[in-house]
Amino acid sequence: MPRLLKRLAALLIGAFAISLALPAAAAGPNWLTTVALTPQGSHVLGNPAAPIKVTAWISYTCPHCAEFERVSDGPMRIGYIAPGKASIEIKHLLRDPIDATVAQLANCGPKERFFANHGLFMRRQAEWIAPLASASAAQRQRWSSGDHAAQRRAIASDFHLYEILEGRGYRRVELDRCLADEALANRIAGQTVEAIKLGFEGTPGFALNGLPLAGTYTWASLEMQIKARL
Repeated sequence: MPRLLKRLAALLIGAFAISLALPAAAAGPNWLTTVALTPQGSHVLGNPAAPIKVTAWISYTCPHCAEFERVSDGPMRIGYIAPGKASIEIKHLLRDPIDATVAQLANCGPKERFFANHGLFMRRQAEWIAPLASASAAQRQRWSSGDHAAQRRAIASDFHLYEILEGRGYRRVELDRCLADEALANRIAGQTVEAIKLGFEGTPGFALNGLPLAGTYTWASLEMQIKARL
């Protein structure tokens, strides 16, 4: 018995030595942190060579878009983006000055911050949009008078949008620079023009691999079409 134990010990030691000598398996890319900024100013999350490329046109004042974000974010990231099967590109289809202001703030800062900003505004939509129901005539006047930057600052103040991003470490002066960025505003507006040319009349709207999807407004209907293409 002692001889057998010695042989087993020798085998285990040898196996351990071999495992130390083998090179560690290379870790694959983390597609959940891979963000690209397109020439048109939209953001893409995931594998740039994914076989399925989802494009979503959203509006920050659209309750259906907020519901889509809540329902789809987890399944999309875990089931399709993380394994490199799909990427998602977010574009803007602006409906009103409030929507445009939130889009301007969501795009503030490095590209890596966009998806967290976007998700935060979507998930907290019911909270920050609530002042719209009780806004005074004077407030509404501020949202559409003066230069564009002044309008956006008024909206950001009245809807407490500053506070939302200050909670993510942004400073007020940085946010004001983004609200005054007309080049950014033009890129965002260009995405709306593109959506209208493609025939989108409401939000959310989707395309798969560049092909617009008719009658697709929910995660359930979108996922069904993603699965059909994998």
